[in-house]
Amino acid sequence: MSEQWVLHVDLDQFIAAVEMLRRPELAGKPVIVGGRGDPTERAVVSTASYEARAYGVGSGMPLRVAARKVPDAVILPVDHEAYLEASEKVMAVLRSQSGTTVQVLGWDEAFVGIEARDPEAFARQIQQAVLAETRLHCSIGIGDTLVRAKVATSLGKPAGIFRLTESNWLDVMGKLPTIELWGVGTKVSRRLATLGIKTVAELAAADPNHLVPEFGPKMGPWYAQLGRGDGARVVDDTPWVARGHSRETTFQRDLTDPSQVDDAVRELAARVMEDVAAEGRPVVGLTLKVRYAPFTTRTYARKIPETPDPAEVLAHALDLVAKIEAGRPIRLLGLRAEMTMPDDSRQGHTPTRSGW
Repeated sequence: MSEQWVLHVDLDQFIAAVEMLRRPELAGKPVIVGGRGDPTERAVVSTASYEARAYGVGSGMPLRVAARKVPDAVILPVDHEAYLEASEKVMAVLRSQSGTTVQVLGWDEAFVGIEARDPEAFARQIQQAVLAETRLHCSIGIGDTLVRAKVATSLGKPAGIFRLTESNWLDVMGKLPTIELWGVGTKVSRRLATLGIKTVAELAAADPNHLVPEFGPKMGPWYAQLGRGDGARVVDDTPWVARGHSRETTFQRDLTDPSQVDDAVRELAARVMEDVAAEGRPVVGLTLKVRYAPFTTRTYARKIPETPDPAEVLAHALDLVAKIEAGRPIRLLGLRAEMTMPDDSRQGHTPTRSGW
């Protein structure tokens, strides 16, 4: 008898893999992709091949640090259009499989809802179809919830398949630290540790009410649910709608003059409002991201009266500039605009923008 399953399809070293398809001679070499491909400039790693990761290179690492870790690495510039094109081909393959419901999470991953007697066989079928059509390898997690499927994928990498369900969740995950859970980062795991919760099993056994004082009435119970691997069991293919749009710029030389900062924010606001205009929805909130030299990041946010007017949005953005600490050199500025949401939408952050 067939059962409902959730598959999490995650493309292996996606960006690096796309680059290697265009440059077959790079296969087996440490490849790092970031910025304009120049490690002397300020930029961060977008992705690294498994060969480069073996040296400790990871996404978000400054490109010059990555270059020092792997002196013989091939460093390439980011090519957004190529990755988007490859991603769309993969998602088309997923949708073409009989009986699938596909929920795209980003360029390189998606949930796939299926009804199958043998989900591993279905997963192998998807792997073979993706490889045949795109020459890209993927790992697939199988679960009875979205959370378990997502976590299972990391246990099957690279190019493997792993199943996590209620029956084996604690056997597999129980002794691992909470940071291994999807949705639990370094800061949250540290806060959990202050409550005496260090492992997944301890989080699964925690009374949700005991987490409320630390994390609030919504997030406290949610973290307890994550510890059990519980949550949604149905893949939602409702068209994804961006909650906001953001742009950011890393400056090759620190900004030290207030007029430079104003000019940079004006340019960011213009670019963000071009993205917002395409959505046809007004702006209701702004966040200014500031990275002070050498590498301290602060964000300043405010709600604003609902408006589609770029001039009004810019005025509010410049008000946020007043919060910037005077006299501190600035190496990065970013601006994010939050928009009103349709009532029937599935919300999320823009998958092709990073850092927000």
